[in-house]
Amino acid sequence: MAFFEKLFSGLSKSRQEIDDNLSEVFDRDSIDEDLYDDLEELLILSDIGVKATSDIIDGLKRDEYYEHIRKPKKLGMHMVKKVEEAMSVCEADYEFENHRSVIFVIGVNGVGKTTTIGKLAKRYKDQGKTVMIAAADTFRAAAQDQLKVWADRSGAQLISGKDGQDPSSVVYDAVSSARSRKADMLFIDTAGRLNNKKNLMEELAKMNRIIDREYPDAYKETLIVLDAGTGQNALSQAREFASVADVSGIVLTKLDGTSKGGIAIAIQSELSIPVKFIGVGEGMEDLEKFDAHDYVKALFYKEDSEEDAGEEN
Repeated sequence: MAFFEKLFSGLSKSRQEIDDNLSEVFDRDSIDEDLYDDLEELLILSDIGVKATSDIIDGLKRDEYYEHIRKPKKLGMHMVKKVEEAMSVCEADYEFENHRSVIFVIGVNGVGKTTTIGKLAKRYKDQGKTVMIAAADTFRAAAQDQLKVWADRSGAQLISGKDGQDPSSVVYDAVSSARSRKADMLFIDTAGRLNNKKNLMEELAKMNRIIDREYPDAYKETLIVLDAGTGQNALSQAREFASVADVSGIVLTKLDGTSKGGIAIAIQSELSIPVKFIGVGEGMEDLEKFDAHDYVKALFYKEDSEEDAGEEN
């Protein structure tokens, strides 16, 4: 099954909740405040979030006036187009691929962090890059064993330490090895905890100082992994981690089968951090770069939408 088909299938619950109600919102004779009130309620209930919903509604009202949109269905098509534009990513968002890079992977336990590292390692190994993984989550039982399984599956070299070891010492060893071997990418698995932000912030800061000192030429990327199925909790986690780390991209996992697929819109709107990768399954091939057009199509698409909207305003 092609990745888009998996995404389309995976977002079926989200699409079903949004699409039927969206049709009702725009299936009326005129655009009025009742339409906007109904749309606002629908978007918030679809986990698109208060800020993103407010931005969408304000933008639609502005464009309705300045672009002389008169038909509700045309307004609906316009909304989907604007969401796609807001969610779009560009080649510059993947600049780390063009350098020798150190990629921090952060997130709470259970979101698919270890799995994501394995899939990304396999992705870039298949592209001919040399990839290393640092098992810097030395606090969670069996974390290093799980990462070793994924390193073996992806063909990446694993640098690990002992349970309870200072994570920064693992990073030091990994960075030294990556630099001497001229590895293209070094993925660093970090502890998945937020119960003490001060410790986490200090730990990440220490790791960054080691990289700056030992590997100053490396390009640094920080990806946060979020479970789409947790809805607004994912947004809260992203907000918390972004307060202690320079997060540059989001990996949204477990989009298959969730009814909360709209959360990607909420996260991008509130934090202005691009979604760079999405996962729709457990297979090594079930993680791909985010495509705003495919995502919007899988979330909102209805075969007769363009036909019904017509070319008139």
